[in-house]
Amino acid sequence: MLYLCLSYVSGNLEKFCVKHADGSLCLRDSLLFPQELADQLLAKMATEGLLNDSTVGVFRSCEYLRLRRACIRTARISAEAFQRALCPHRLLELDAARVNADLTISDILQGLASNKHCQESLQRLVLTGLTMSSLEEPSHHRFSSLQGLRSLSLANVDFYDAGLADVCSLPRLESLDLSNTSVTNLSPLLGLRERLRSLTLHQLKRLEMSTAQLLAVIGQLEALQHLDISDDKQFTSDVARQLLGEPGILPALVSLDVSGRKQVTDAAVKAFVEERPGMTFVGLLATDAGFSDFLNGEGILKVTGEANETQICESLLRYSERDGFVREALFHLFSLTHVMEKPRPDILKLVILGMKNHPATLNVQLAASACVFNLTKQDLAAGMPVRLLGTVTQLLLEAMRTFPNHQQLQKNCLLSLCSDRILQEVPFNRFEAAKLVMQWLCNHEDQNMQRMAVAIISILAAKLSTEQTAQLGAELFIVKVRLFKHPSFTQLAIDLHAHTRGEEATVNY
Repeated sequence: MLYLCLSYVSGNLEKFCVKHADGSLCLRDSLLFPQELADQLLAKMATEGLLNDSTVGVFRSCEYLRLRRACIRTARISAEAFQRALCPHRLLELDAARVNADLTISDILQGLASNKHCQESLQRLVLTGLTMSSLEEPSHHRFSSLQGLRSLSLANVDFYDAGLADVCSLPRLESLDLSNTSVTNLSPLLGLRERLRSLTLHQLKRLEMSTAQLLAVIGQLEALQHLDISDDKQFTSDVARQLLGEPGILPALVSLDVSGRKQVTDAAVKAFVEERPGMTFVGLLATDAGFSDFLNGEGILKVTGEANETQICESLLRYSERDGFVREALFHLFSLTHVMEKPRPDILKLVILGMKNHPATLNVQLAASACVFNLTKQDLAAGMPVRLLGTVTQLLLEAMRTFPNHQQLQKNCLLSLCSDRILQEVPFNRFEAAKLVMQWLCNHEDQNMQRMAVAIISILAAKLSTEQTAQLGAELFIVKVRLFKHPSFTQLAIDLHAHTRGEEATVNY
């Protein structure tokens, strides 16, 4: 019920608001929201793509909509709107991952530093994928102004050694993510040796330290419990092998991720884990390890890998924001979905997560669309929740729109669309779907796929308004001519499943 209420409010915000002169919205009635509900409303608006300079204005009323854990992921808001609407709150957390380029890290630091309460209260800051500063205004603001910070993520940021020295001066920092940054030397981390509990070094592309130098620094981080040295580019390196073979290193470790690293063996991993009985996670995807019963991932020790369904699902969950690992996991999942005989909405949710996070990554969308077909074909779709099918159908349409010239991806998406339940019962943008399928017909000559496309359109057309049907005809007259060459729309619809039996989705290019 709460989910439905938040969806309605976020999608119909203007009904409850008045508009200021600058275009920003303000709640018409002065209603005091419970603090947790305000956080959830903000996150919902960001997730649904509804958070912008206008809608974020409702959060200027700090006394009615009080934020503590603010999530603005992928939002499109300006630096001015961010400062006016969010910075006055006494924030404990701010997740600004992948916001638009107009809002830089420098803007965020400046805004947060303007609130004396935030300087001490902010404990968690996620800046994944952001720009450090604009070319016009180089950054003069430092992380060290946020004295209360305990967790900081700078993954996929153009972040350098000078910034690392600033970050390592933070007196309470316990968790740091430097994935895919431009740091060349990790020696400043020694300033955190007594308190750093979590360190993520996924794919450090410009590191200039030797394996011995790297392990010498890491080995002195005496409080470290979580270490990630994975690499989804799978560069040749012996850092994982040497770490696993180093006696007594990091005795407090409970989580180690070496996915993508070569020269890792089951025997070395087992010996490392047995020496640290408190370990709860090992990352082994794309390492050729993880195939022993000890590392099957089905007990207390969770494992990412490719040996079984449990490991693959764990990989999709933990690596949802790393496109290389998502593609790797989906590739192995595809082979399992061929033989699934029961509906698996739990697995479909994981596939959807990867599709949402990487809409412009072709190899992820290609592998995901093939998995979607296997998970929803024939009678399997009947056991899936309607809302879940609606979400994945919209993602398939987005993939078709993003990659209009990739024949196999388009074929995978069409095969998934060709489902009685999806076409008849599931809510999605049928007008957009009809346009995309008709555009496909214009550009492809595969007769089996053409028949299936016509069947899809015939069903979609029956659910469109007269005005929408006319618009389709006006835009794509050549397709309309092709459609009328088929003798029986009704028979094509009845034979819907028959058209898919001779076709298969695939993850190959």
